[in-house]
Amino acid sequence: MTLKQEAEKGIITSEMERAASWEGVAPVYIQQGMADGSIVIPKNKNHDLKEIRAVGKGTRTKVNANIGASPYRSDVQEELDKLAVAVHRGADSVMDLSLGADQIRIREAIMEASPVMVGTVPIYQTGFEMSAASRDVAEMTIQDFLTTIERQAEQGVDFMTIHSGVTRAALNAMEKQGRHLDVTSRGGSFIISWLRKNQGQEAPLYEYYDEILDILAAFDVTISLGDGMRPGATVDASDRAQLTELIVLGELTQRAWEKGVQVIVEGPGHVPLNKVTENMTIQKSICNNAPFYILGPLVTDIASGYDHISGAIGGALAAMNGADFLCYVTPAEHLKLPSVDDVAEGVIASKIAAHAADLALGMEYALDIERTMAQARKELDWEKQISLSVNPEKARLYREESMVGDSDVCTMCGEFCAIKRLQETGNRKTG
Repeated sequence: MTLKQEAEKGIITSEMERAASWEGVAPVYIQQGMADGSIVIPKNKNHDLKEIRAVGKGTRTKVNANIGASPYRSDVQEELDKLAVAVHRGADSVMDLSLGADQIRIREAIMEASPVMVGTVPIYQTGFEMSAASRDVAEMTIQDFLTTIERQAEQGVDFMTIHSGVTRAALNAMEKQGRHLDVTSRGGSFIISWLRKNQGQEAPLYEYYDEILDILAAFDVTISLGDGMRPGATVDASDRAQLTELIVLGELTQRAWEKGVQVIVEGPGHVPLNKVTENMTIQKSICNNAPFYILGPLVTDIASGYDHISGAIGGALAAMNGADFLCYVTPAEHLKLPSVDDVAEGVIASKIAAHAADLALGMEYALDIERTMAQARKELDWEKQISLSVNPEKARLYREESMVGDSDVCTMCGEFCAIKRLQETGNRKTG
């Protein structure tokens, strides 16, 4: 049985207990959420995970870091360094998006080293291997794709992004309405290319969806339903193509549950602030509260070099209104392959967004941290403040660079520190 099937039978597994312990909730809460599909625990039967995390309703907002090589830059150790810094900064998962001749070796190294769940986008490997064999991705057969997902499942991949919602209807909607920026999802573009070459046929990942689910169920791989039609520009947000695909994703969610496969639904993308909340509400309604996994969303398209900030703004609002899983965005987004430092910055930005949302939702763990920080600041306890920071190393560096030594104030206010002044006057109070 898969974890979902066990949950549906009322069985509480060790994975559910471990996830519940980390969340600070009763195991039965996780079990019931997995039974109704509102919570997932991505864990392949072949992957011995050190850290088990639940994603979904009533759990802490989780953060994913995308890593992986490109055909232009491919180094196993560099990707392992990215993994290490992502985990160190608090990422709950990583996705290996590698392309190139070393992609299998890189994935094997990541799978062996990662203490957190690992995701992939299988069509990347399929597309690259076809190109290496002088075949275009538009010539892909379903067997090409099924072979890839079975190989990756055997390696222990915990969740896979699969673009089964990119159908001819979604393509027609995009072409009829017109977009400022067509398809920016790499996987989505592969399927669009296939559809345009194979006129009169339906997309293979939709047509053979049951065969895909059978492989995923055999290894208990969570399906992350890819949003290949997601808007790549804020001016295209919530358009006909995006919503046509989302309706299909709702259907695919139900079909996966019927086969015992856990489901995450992926979402936009590029969304202006005024449309973020409605996007969360629509997805939760159409997909029956399946966990929502979003890239950003980026709330403006002009933040090149600072897209981690744009994504964190959107991510905080999205998570406050229903998103469960934030895929980070790095400062390198739209510009280049992220470096190790870019990965660190991306994770930190998304962790701030996730915590801000959890605080707004009244989650006790977030409130406890805020209360503790407030007390540390009241007491001018700099060590405690540093330890509670999202990036203690940077906080400590800034404190040391101020050259205040053992002083209990900082260089912003010095002797005019508001907290210190009130402490002193408070100590002089008389009855």
